[in-house]
Amino acid sequence: MTHAVAVFRPDDDRIETAGETLASLGVEAVPDPMLAVEPTSAVPRSDADYVVLTSTTGVDLAADAGWTPAGQTLVAIGPKTADAARDAGFEVDVVPLEYTSQGLVDALADAVDGTCVEVARSDHGSQVLLDGLVAAGAYVHETVLYRLVRPDGAGVSVDRLLAGDLDAVLFTSSLIVEHFLAAADERADRETLRSALADVTVGCIGPPTRETAETAGIAVDVVPEEATFDALARAVVETLD
Repeated sequence: MTHAVAVFRPDDDRIETAGETLASLGVEAVPDPMLAVEPTSAVPRSDADYVVLTSTTGVDLAADAGWTPAGQTLVAIGPKTADAARDAGFEVDVVPLEYTSQGLVDALADAVDGTCVEVARSDHGSQVLLDGLVAAGAYVHETVLYRLVRPDGAGVSVDRLLAGDLDAVLFTSSLIVEHFLAAADERADRETLRSALADVTVGCIGPPTRETAETAGIAVDVVPEEATFDALARAVVETLD
């Protein structure tokens, strides 16, 4: 029997890549994009001392708009974002040990006092990053490169979950959890949803996503040590019979 695993990556090549990763692990991927990207046409400011990029999408949009670092210290939230930046021809100076907003704060806190830090990201970025950098003494400016919305038609995974035809779900951001719940609310009450989720393995990419899920009453089974999709997929698949 092949296990079915729901994946909610953004509605672009990342959902395809995630499906390929799950197939390589011997499970059926159930793709259900819960995010779509709406670019704003903005670019990171050019007069900051540090520029923080928090996603491969942000890197791609900035590069496509013709932006390049101009002597700033370039910070990428994790290895995937760093790789995308290097592919775009950018030199990456800092990648935190922990690939989260708090990890970024920890990596920069001792260096940014009195500097200007540009945070270029989506409209749903964590406040933890901004507050932490301000507390470290930085002047922080945020540029919204893109908005994240729930695509029309999202929710096939909820249908399969309610039909008992799903073995695991992989949540990769707090916003994806929220969009999943919104899609579920259109189909069933929350108690029915929580009951159905109790019968599957629930994986979250990191502590902030886990906190969002648990606040909504969803029991989380797996959080990998490394906050990457590949690590999440492997950790969840290893728990399946």
